[in-house]
Amino acid sequence: MTCALTDRFGRTIRYLRLSVTDRCDLRCVYCMAEDMQFVPKRDLLTLEELDRLASAFVARGINKIRITGGEPLVRKDILALFRSLSRHLQGGALKELTLTTNGTQLANHAEALAAAGVKRVNVSLDTLDADRFRLLTRRGQLGAVMDGLRAAREAGLKIKLNTVALKGITETEIFDLIDFAHGHGMDLTLIETMPLGDVGIDRTDQYLPLDELRRLIERRLTLVDTAERSGGPARYARVEETGGRLGFITPMTHNFCDTCNRVRVSATGVLYTCLGQEERTDLRSALRGSEGDDLLNTAIARAIELKPKGHDFAIGPDQRPALRRHMSALGG
Repeated sequence: MTCALTDRFGRTIRYLRLSVTDRCDLRCVYCMAEDMQFVPKRDLLTLEELDRLASAFVARGINKIRITGGEPLVRKDILALFRSLSRHLQGGALKELTLTTNGTQLANHAEALAAAGVKRVNVSLDTLDADRFRLLTRRGQLGAVMDGLRAAREAGLKIKLNTVALKGITETEIFDLIDFAHGHGMDLTLIETMPLGDVGIDRTDQYLPLDELRRLIERRLTLVDTAERSGGPARYARVEETGGRLGFITPMTHNFCDTCNRVRVSATGVLYTCLGQEERTDLRSALRGSEGDDLLNTAIARAIELKPKGHDFAIGPDQRPALRRHMSALGG
């Protein structure tokens, strides 16, 4: 193994979030515009390039890889990538290979994912109401996600549900979501919506601070903060009444930048060391510019060296014009 990836603030990078596609079979209102223009397939990294890139990060000390999208399970032959990357699990360099999914394709892939060494999955689920689910996703069927969750449990996968906190929606369902998740042995993590990308609407109106949501929860349930960590940004509490775990990801109200050990790579090979800043590094050119990995390793090292101390998101009436300009600059 070559030297580990440590930024100028002393944070060692251990966690790679690797997108394999920008495509999705849903159009969630806080995530995508209804009429999306997707990247041409020729610009996407091939499965072989994704494997090579991920392996370069593993060689530099990355020990957790999360496969993301879009919706990763809509990519053709994606299970081949999981099976290939599983060699790093078997060799011990990689501690965890996992994915985030909307769950619609999970029923078809759960057993194969488990066979490839995936131990747990994150499934996005913002509502338990079928009509509301269809409205939020603009096209989805809640039943398909429920089938996926069932298949994942039967395959032995541990499941964490991710719920984006949406004003006017999550407050009305939070106790049902907690009961559902904990009643089936699943963690539930609540996520503050972030102003990233153009989805055709002003998401500042969707914003629900998790401090506010937590106060609502604590009117009925007892939350006990824990020191548990899953390798990501969530802070956890145990719900005494259910025995289950509740996570809070708060990029807006309480940022977690001082402990950030993560980087993201897009499906086109762009490395983002912070989603709240505009710095980015093209790794696709390095991948395609040489058969060896010297160019790739150099590009990765330079990007990590420039990883910023933190993001500069803010929410509030005074910040809305700046947020809109920032979202436009990020360009989705």
